[in-house]
Amino acid sequence: MSEALEGWTEFNVAMVGATAALAGLLIVAMSVNISTIMTSKTLPPRAASSIATLVLAIVAGALGLVPGQPVWAYGAVVLIASLVATAFQVHAMRVIAREPGSGAGDRALKSIAGVLPVAVFLLGAVLIVAGAAGAGLILVAVGSVLAIVSAILMAWIVLVEVLR
Repeated sequence: MSEALEGWTEFNVAMVGATAALAGLLIVAMSVNISTIMTSKTLPPRAASSIATLVLAIVAGALGLVPGQPVWAYGAVVLIASLVATAFQVHAMRVIAREPGSGAGDRALKSIAGVLPVAVFLLGAVLIVAGAAGAGLILVAVGSVLAIVSAILMAWIVLVEVLR
């Protein structure tokens, strides 16, 4: 493990555990209300993008624990995982944009919660690959925290708001 990554070991261990538990909670929350969720055009892609963002946080944290890897390789893998999560988020944004009866502000708020963590991960990964490991690792950490906040919001929506 590179020196840059070594300082993040405890954070990565904590984030992997927290995000894995939250991903499980989100999946269980979805299964409880799956019939209602599936009647919505926007909830399935939003939930999928939320899970993809949590998986991104798990991947970033877990791979940050791999011993002996160069920091640029870590950044490259986080960048690839971020691009995969971005694909899920772009799909969700397209579905949200076509949602009838919803104002532009409402659609923007629904998208921001998913876009923000992925965008921060992308920027962090690019900085790591470009050689600014310190700043990049901080942004990956911020992206991980934002992924949790975004997933908690989505868990609330699929557990409570969907039944209102």
